Amino acid sequence: MRRNALIELADRFSELTEPADIAFAAAETLAKVHNVSRAGYGTIDLVGETITIERDWNAPGVDTIAGVLKFRDYGSYIEDLRRGETVVVTDAETDPRTKTTAGALKAIKARAFINMPITEASGLVALLYLNHEEAREWAPGDLDFVRDVAARTRVAVERRRAEQKLEQLANSLERQVSERTAEVNRLWRNARDLLVVTGEDGTIRSVNPAWSAVLGFPARESVGRRLGTFVWPDDAAMFLTGDRRTPDLDVRFRHLDGSARWISWRIFVEEGLTFAYGRDVTAEREQARALADASEQLRQAQKMEAIGQLTGGVAHDFNNLLQVISGNLQLLSKDIAGNARAEQRVANAVAGVGRGSKLANQLLAFGRRQALEPKVINIGRFISALEDLLRRTIGEAIEVETIRSSGLWNTYIDPSQIENAVLNLAINARDAMNGIGKLTVEVGNAYIDDTYARHHPDIKPGQYVLLAVTDTGEGMTAEVLERAFEPFFSTKPVGKGSGLGLSMVYGFVKQSGGHVKIYSEPGEGTTVRIYLPRSKEEEDRLTDIDYGPVTGGTETILVAEDDDEVRATVVEMLGDLGYSVLKARDAASALTVIESGVSIDLLFTDVVMPGPLRSPDLARKARERLPNLAVLFTSGYTENSIVHEGRLDAGVELLSKPYSREALARKVRATLTGRKKADAESPAGEGQSGEGAMKARTLKILLVEDDFLIRLNAADLLQELGHDIVEATTAEEALPLLKTQAFDILLTDIGLPAMPGTELAILAREENPAIGVVFATGHNSLPSIPGDRPAILLQKPYDSAAVAAALAAA
Repeated sequence: MRRNALIELADRFSELTEPADIAFAAAETLAKVHNVSRAGYGTIDLVGETITIERDWNAPGVDTIAGVLKFRDYGSYIEDLRRGETVVVTDAETDPRTKTTAGALKAIKARAFINMPITEASGLVALLYLNHEEAREWAPGDLDFVRDVAARTRVAVERRRAEQKLEQLANSLERQVSERTAEVNRLWRNARDLLVVTGEDGTIRSVNPAWSAVLGFPARESVGRRLGTFVWPDDAAMFLTGDRRTPDLDVRFRHLDGSARWISWRIFVEEGLTFAYGRDVTAEREQARALADASEQLRQAQKMEAIGQLTGGVAHDFNNLLQVISGNLQLLSKDIAGNARAEQRVANAVAGVGRGSKLANQLLAFGRRQALEPKVINIGRFISALEDLLRRTIGEAIEVETIRSSGLWNTYIDPSQIENAVLNLAINARDAMNGIGKLTVEVGNAYIDDTYARHHPDIKPGQYVLLAVTDTGEGMTAEVLERAFEPFFSTKPVGKGSGLGLSMVYGFVKQSGGHVKIYSEPGEGTTVRIYLPRSKEEEDRLTDIDYGPVTGGTETILVAEDDDEVRATVVEMLGDLGYSVLKARDAASALTVIESGVSIDLLFTDVVMPGPLRSPDLARKARERLPNLAVLFTSGYTENSIVHEGRLDAGVELLSKPYSREALARKVRATLTGRKKADAESPAGEGQSGEGAMKARTLKILLVEDDFLIRLNAADLLQELGHDIVEATTAEEALPLLKTQAFDILLTDIGLPAMPGTELAILAREENPAIGVVFATGHNSLPSIPGDRPAILLQKPYDSAAVAAALAAA
């Protein structure tokens, strides 16, 4: 019977697919053979000391105990099972291991039971059990049969579990392959990079959608063609001969619209196929190029700014030097009148000064330091008026064409400077064409958009008036084009040009808020495009410069100039024109003269002078004290003192250095005339002219100076001015004189041997509070002394005019 039961059980095991069904079949077989109340199979958790029963066999009327049971709830035999021993209980009520838990065992129909452990290499893993509800003796054959069924059950369960794992693994692999295939397909479809597979001959076998998105060619038109046919012609050789294993191969590919796209490829060959991964780096390339361009433009702008600052300072000193030379040459011309040979030499020297002046002005223009006098002009009409001058300048062998657009906007520009710019460009064009060719001057309206402005940071988007000058000359190489605006850079032979023409144009346009760009290629000519800001104001009426006869006058002019040679020259030139001239070496000294009350008609002051008081502030303070005072500035370098945003301040008169005697005479006369017109329009009695000034009178002066030669020279100057002089060597000698005589002026050195001049002046004021005090010293500061009137500074070395001014102020 038992043998037949094992055969039937083996048949059932072969048909069953679930481990739980196999365990149930074994339990059912055991229960029927042994006629028990319950049988089953469960897995063991030794840590938790529990058994998990998935399904058990129960006699009719007996409930299942499937679930998780704790061994300790039913006895202490768990330790026997741990050792792999079969637990056999004949009566739970008498067995020491179950005596205390007999009630619980009775509840599950297990007064008598067999627990057959199933072990593996890891230890106890499962349990086959038979429970009987009555006490029972178990025969040895019963245990053998249970052991045999347990072994067979363990093998069958393990086999089915292994088969299930294999099936699960197979299903998992299939699912993973399907999932991975779907993932690869998604990557292929959604990748932003170009994915290309080609055969050994380079024929495209497949491309992903990114290929069409980036290059525009449909996949159906790309498959079957060689990959190399899509390469940009200039890069084809590098792509076809390059190492296909190179991780980074950047080449341009053609887009369907004819443009180029930079693709960074990673290519490798495997099993006769070529796999290419390409990334579109066009935007990165353009950004890198834009960054490089911007960096280069910044570097160029910084270089040009540095050169501009240098040239501005050089031009200032150079103009002062030229002023001294020019003034003395013009004064000398009177002394050599009638000597033809000497007159010619002076004329040649004056011409040299003129060339030097032009050079300095070009330096100032490049450095954006010149004082512009802009007007609202219509550039079209302005260019039309220049046509005859252009033709005379560049010669009849060059055809000149001017093109003017209709509806041309106005622009705010210095007319003389734009004329110089056009003439400079025309002369450069003439030289580039070797005197034969065509010059085209075109004017029109233009709009600078954001894109252009991003690539040219020196200009803002907006409306501009465009002036373009084009020639048919030899053009420029890239190297020459890069340096075209640099001062003193020239491709002309030595002596054929200063290299400042384009530099002047560049600086003037930048100072005017515009933009200049050169387009040129070797053999293709050159176009210079100048963009000038649009003005919506009405066009100004331009007046011609007065070139009438040179005239002087009898007014009083105060000259404030820190350069001794320049000051001496201009004082002599003004004196030669008939003016009465006072002079000061800085703004503070000039203000002292003005505060003295002496009548002055014109303040002629350099813009840039040392000292704490600036020339514009001097002019303002002077007009506060003398409301009808005319002011004329002069400078070779304005340094933004009277020029703001590149333009001369409103109402400011400026005579640029170096200037000729004629230019000085005309500008002084025009400035004085303008002041007199203003006087005529103002209420009577507000001003005082030079003719109404206080006439000079003879003064009694106490001169105190310890240096013999200085005292002798000062006495001579004072006597030439018509004053009575009493001399003293020290303060100690002067004090008795002050007590016994009445003096109008005390003129004393500060650094006397024993008592300083300041103490002498204090004692002099105690004797005579009305006495005027003049300190003659090499210092540029004044000590304070008591009294209503301040002391006057006479700086050493001084001349007759400086002495006269100091006496008048004191």
